[in-house]
Amino acid sequence: MSHGVDLHPVGREPTEVIARYLEAIHYMEAEGEPVRSARLADWLGVSRPTVTVALRRMTRDGMIRLNSRKEIELTEQGSQAAAAIVRRHRIMERWLTDVLGLDWVVADEEAARLEHAVSEVVEARLWETLGRPTSCPHGNPIPGYADPNPEERRLSGLQPGEGAVVSRISEVAEREAPLLLRYLLERHLVPSTRLEVLEVDPVGRTLRLRVARLEVTLSHETAAKIWVTPAA
Repeated sequence: MSHGVDLHPVGREPTEVIARYLEAIHYMEAEGEPVRSARLADWLGVSRPTVTVALRRMTRDGMIRLNSRKEIELTEQGSQAAAAIVRRHRIMERWLTDVLGLDWVVADEEAARLEHAVSEVVEARLWETLGRPTSCPHGNPIPGYADPNPEERRLSGLQPGEGAVVSRISEVAEREAPLLLRYLLERHLVPSTRLEVLEVDPVGRTLRLRVARLEVTLSHETAAKIWVTPAA
């Protein structure tokens, strides 16, 4: 079956190392975050010279380019390769949560280990078997099967009295703050959960929410990692 996105745009699978760079850049671009070498070094836990070598190779292979602001961008070829990697990861996450019953924190960690060992054939069969899901357990769309929701807003942008439904958790939070994922799970801040903003403290930079029957206080920074859609 065709996904509509080529896994091997130039007929060659990216190495596991390059795949990690492609995946990280994809996630940052999806969140509207500028991608710079120092940020990639922090994300991947490697030195800046190591990042420089990898980026030079990716530029040579036509995967990335620098824009006018000296920020890293995926080319069309790089975007296709990154989307294929992310799609595989998110399908693996769905299998690990929906079939094996792992929680979404463990599933994300395990999917990162497994995604490089799964073929396109197995990926496609898993997707069919799982009922053709359109998002990962954290609500992020599976490339090729769903697009971002244009009505989404960051929870941090809501005002007192506004209601919303959690749509997804930032992929940046998934990768950089697994403890945050656990925290959100324990407080029922998961996709499809309804919430209401009770209070916004501009000085302390916190939001007080009603989630189900609980009151939860989040920092502005944490709330910015949660995407919501307006409640009907």
